[in-house]
Amino acid sequence: MAIAPKIADAATGSNAQHKSATPAGLNIRPRNRYFSSAVIERRRWVGGDPFASAFFNALSVTFPEGEKFFIDSIKKFCKRVPKKLQHEIRAFIQQEAIHSREHHCFNDHLKDCDFDITRLEQAISGVVNDIRAMPEHSHLVATMCIEHITAILAAEVISNPKHFEQADEEQRKLWLWHASEEIEHKGVAYDTWLYVTKDWNPLKCWFIRCSFMAKIALGFTKNRAKGVLDLLRQDGISGPRAWFGLAHYAFAGKAPFRRTLWPLLQFFKPGFHPWDIDDRALIQLAESEYEAAIMVEVEAGPERAALTDRQDDDRFRKVA
Repeated sequence: MAIAPKIADAATGSNAQHKSATPAGLNIRPRNRYFSSAVIERRRWVGGDPFASAFFNALSVTFPEGEKFFIDSIKKFCKRVPKKLQHEIRAFIQQEAIHSREHHCFNDHLKDCDFDITRLEQAISGVVNDIRAMPEHSHLVATMCIEHITAILAAEVISNPKHFEQADEEQRKLWLWHASEEIEHKGVAYDTWLYVTKDWNPLKCWFIRCSFMAKIALGFTKNRAKGVLDLLRQDGISGPRAWFGLAHYAFAGKAPFRRTLWPLLQFFKPGFHPWDIDDRALIQLAESEYEAAIMVEVEAGPERAALTDRQDDDRFRKVA
């Protein structure tokens, strides 16, 4: 049998019937956490490791702009999908809005540590603007691809305690909280794509999502490496030491790139769905770690907490 019919047959099961593989009973729950008071105590806040610190710092710089793009991309499809998926999209939007808010604060703390993140911010803005210039469905498929990358990175940092070993405690809780919600909503953009393209040719859908992922994965790797090297230069590490140190961190030491390569490649499988990898247990594991964090609303008192919650509710209604 020819390869193309096999791909089409495999893709048809999840595309033409637009069936979601999201686990039944999964509750996408926005947790309105506050970490803005969690200052970065050390420039090398990940256990004194300059390479790990630069990796997560460079990643954080992408979140405010990137997550605003995800919200804009998926929001326009909200009224076109079934009610259940509409609710999941609204919860996705709320989670991403909170992530954007908290990482904006984290990035401000980076500036307080005398890091210049201007070039990194300009780079992510350029990428987002290039995608925004594409057709509407390209915004959705790009969101779907990047959400898969963030979800597998999230699973890696929760499942492997070495990533935040001896990290500043409040920052560790911030990243574990964010990672848990990335896992929780990892199927939303994909399910939206499945529904929107339910009448498309399955082979066309497979080709589009795979070609986008190939481009995005390469761009993500290149741009994050450039961002890490920029931050390392500002931390006094450059030249061969920076390159070899980054390569060792990414592929040999804690190895976030090597350890997420296989989950990334699964995306190219015909009939793939993000919940083929059922890692719901990691959500509860992360929650048990960050739940005891002291939140701003508790420190500020009930009146401030009520006001903040009302402001966030108003913001969520606007974006949803």
